Amino acid sequence: MAKSVTVYCSSSDRSPARFFNAASELGKGLAERGITLVFGGGNVGLMGCIANAVLENGGHVRGIIPRFLEEREVAHYGLTELCVVETMHERKLKLTEWADAFIVLPGGFGTLDELIEVITWRHLGHHRKPILLLNIDGFWNPLIAFFRQLASQHLVGENHGELYRLCGSVDELYAALEQAGKNP
Repeated sequence: MAKSVTVYCSSSDRSPARFFNAASELGKGLAERGITLVFGGGNVGLMGCIANAVLENGGHVRGIIPRFLEEREVAHYGLTELCVVETMHERKLKLTEWADAFIVLPGGFGTLDELIEVITWRHLGHHRKPILLLNIDGFWNPLIAFFRQLASQHLVGENHGELYRLCGSVDELYAALEQAGKNP
């Protein structure tokens, strides 16, 4: 199983409670499995929720935040490690480098940007790390439908679904993460 996972997710405090519940459950499970959380370093929204859940359960958390977002996203100064970088590009590179796998929870434009980048990098052979989307109440279904539309127009390959995996629950996500560890 992965030793560290990068989790991409919302920094919004207004996300639905079910998203916060899933983030908390995921964070607790990471700590229990001894998996280090790598994330965007914020103390707000789902980001802060998952980080706090890992910490409250004795786990390790590595955050990466650009200096210009340190105040805006209210940097989480209670982490095991907080790395302040100068640019978003540095942040995204470290989020990729420090991960053995990627987990994507619901999020907005930033989360979509990060998701598309790691899918693209995997498609181009830059990494072979698992990309798991936690599909809470079908959150990712419209995006997957769009990917299928891209494939029907021959803009991406029919096998685009091999680049990522949809998981309907935290338990399914952990099973997929474990399976990916057996088949790197």
